[in-house]
Amino acid sequence: MKYLSKEIIKNKRVLLRCDFNVPVKDNIITDDIRITKSFKTINYLLDNNNKVILLSHFGRVKKEEDKVNNSLYIVYEYLKKYYDIEFIKDPNDLSNIDGCDKKIFLVENTRFTDVPEKRESVNDLNLAKYWSNYADVFVIDAFGSLHRIHTSTAGLSKYLDTYLGFLVEDEIKNLKPLLNNIDLVIMGGAKADDKIKIIERLINKCHYLIITGGILNTFLKVMGYNIGNSLVSNDEEVLSKVEELLNKYQDKILYSDKFIAKRDNDNIIVSLKEIKDNDIIYDNIIELDNIINNSKVIFLNGTCGMCESDDYKEGTIKLLNTLASSHNDVYVGGGDTASFVKLFGLESKFKFVSSGGGATLEYISDGNLEALKYIEENSIN
Repeated sequence: MKYLSKEIIKNKRVLLRCDFNVPVKDNIITDDIRITKSFKTINYLLDNNNKVILLSHFGRVKKEEDKVNNSLYIVYEYLKKYYDIEFIKDPNDLSNIDGCDKKIFLVENTRFTDVPEKRESVNDLNLAKYWSNYADVFVIDAFGSLHRIHTSTAGLSKYLDTYLGFLVEDEIKNLKPLLNNIDLVIMGGAKADDKIKIIERLINKCHYLIITGGILNTFLKVMGYNIGNSLVSNDEEVLSKVEELLNKYQDKILYSDKFIAKRDNDNIIVSLKEIKDNDIIYDNIIELDNIINNSKVIFLNGTCGMCESDDYKEGTIKLLNTLASSHNDVYVGGGDTASFVKLFGLESKFKFVSSGGGATLEYISDGNLEALKYIEENSIN
């Protein structure tokens, strides 16, 4: 695997795969960390007189109507503040690039090529070959997308010299210490279904696992507690795996018995034994400061509840502040967790804040990423 930092790439046409799949609300980018973390690679390539063609996905595109709300044009408008950049409206047609004297381009959402027939998401090598006609070099800098073997994250490596960009190198270097040494994992988020496989892998690597957020509801249900009408998994396979984990790792799995629940349109603080049939748990306030303060290496992924609402962010704020004041090595998984860390101005308090979401989880739980494995096995260089 070749790193861009170890090479001098000059006067080339470069396909640069970034991860600009940023959160947007009311047509405003609410967290730009994935964009700004790409600037180092973009600037390096431009400073060396390369023509840079940016590729990225944005949201889920499964039918024609999905394209309306999943255009990268909003990212183009953002990038225009920093670069003299051209927007390519159709990822199936890059012909305008050759006739333009600009040095940097942003191509529309790569997943637009999945409609009407899937191309990007099935690693269509004909699409990879077409895109490669417009470049001499492929640089992959989309760490947050490296757990998927798509045309733009992997397939291009079959046709172009391939390098890992500065962002990917930085992520791997900083997350590598977690592969064999985690004292405490704090796992939150909405659904147990989405993270149960990751939990199964991570629990073998850590001394303790704190479960919080909506995921905790499923664990509590399996333990026989009343969780009212709260969000919970009903998938029999997931429930079975949770039961296995609780039986096998009961001394490792921890949770906090303090919740903010909605009852009769009022928010109240309740313990487990106080939850009634019609209550809905929206927040979990973690009171395990002793475990947190005595854990030297901590990995956090997910929030303690529906913290996008001001009514239910107390648990997440308290947890982040406890972690920030612990003076331990705290690593933060990407996605919503990283967004809230930035929102509360706590980035400098943590050892590392990843730009990845699912990719970060996959990497620290498995030690590898599917797209990287594909590149290692199929790259022409």
